[in-house]
Amino acid sequence: MKRPFRLFLLLLLSSCMHRPAPAPGSMEYAQWFDIQGNKVVITSPYGAPADTLEVAEPMRSIVCMSSSYIGFLDALGCDSVVTAVSGLNYVADPQVRAHAKDVGYDAALDYEMIVNLHPDLLLTYAVSAAEPPYIQKLRDLGIRTAVIHEHLESHPLARAEYIKLFGLLTGRKVEADSLFAGIRDRYLSLVVHPDEPVNVLVNIPYADQWYIPGGSNYMTRLIQDAGGEVLGAVPGQNQSSVISVEKAFEYAREADCWLNPGWCATKAQLCSVHPLFSEFPVLEKPVWNNTRQATPGGGNAFWETGPVRPDRILEDLRAIFDGREVPMEYYLSVK
Repeated sequence: MKRPFRLFLLLLLSSCMHRPAPAPGSMEYAQWFDIQGNKVVITSPYGAPADTLEVAEPMRSIVCMSSSYIGFLDALGCDSVVTAVSGLNYVADPQVRAHAKDVGYDAALDYEMIVNLHPDLLLTYAVSAAEPPYIQKLRDLGIRTAVIHEHLESHPLARAEYIKLFGLLTGRKVEADSLFAGIRDRYLSLVVHPDEPVNVLVNIPYADQWYIPGGSNYMTRLIQDAGGEVLGAVPGQNQSSVISVEKAFEYAREADCWLNPGWCATKAQLCSVHPLFSEFPVLEKPVWNNTRQATPGGGNAFWETGPVRPDRILEDLRAIFDGREVPMEYYLSVK
């Protein structure tokens, strides 16, 4: 599976699932894991039995099947423990690109390489209740494997709280707790909910389907907390809605700005996506894409370090909605 499509699939599934309510735990925001002493208890969003990961000593070698895990480890100063990744070209961290191995993708993993690396842990994810076959094969080969669900958390601070999980894995629990507290406090200090929010058009069609995230979706929450409103977002639901280009044109009349227009870096590229785009009124207004730290190989720090630093994403969005010309962390103006 090509990496951009896999990323899109993860984002779509994370917003379209109907998930059971998790059991109460000690986390402030995260739903799908808990820490009990030296154990991580991972709750399944799919109703499967909970998985317990015991951490007897700090881990020195971790294989990461998602680039967001790199962001958490880097925030703790532990990116050196990333021995291998899935899709090295799509990693934004230059230090990890320089030293980590590429084990390939879930459908075509290099099992021999993984075994020879002797990792303390392989961290991965699932996009449905059916566990991918490669996970059981890894376990049969003696590779300690854990499936976590950070990508299915809908609150930005819930995703950020996974730094506590990585802190326990690396022996930096105290540092992780402190980092999260700072990120949480800064995020909450930036939240605004004005009487007249900024109307925001998001995304472009993907495979002829234009997806609008639900009102409780991760990206929608970020936009709402920055003082915006996602046009077409259904209040109270995580799942995405599909709209037509014609419906998007109606939203484009109301929109004050356009965010996250896919691969497009210029307005000319946007107009090439669909003939009607050149008539979108919002093109005369600010258009911003989350690609400031995108790499030539297809990596993007927005998805790598953004989950652990939602406060920085929120700060960018606040500046965009306030019309302030300030240095951005993740967003780039589309001209």
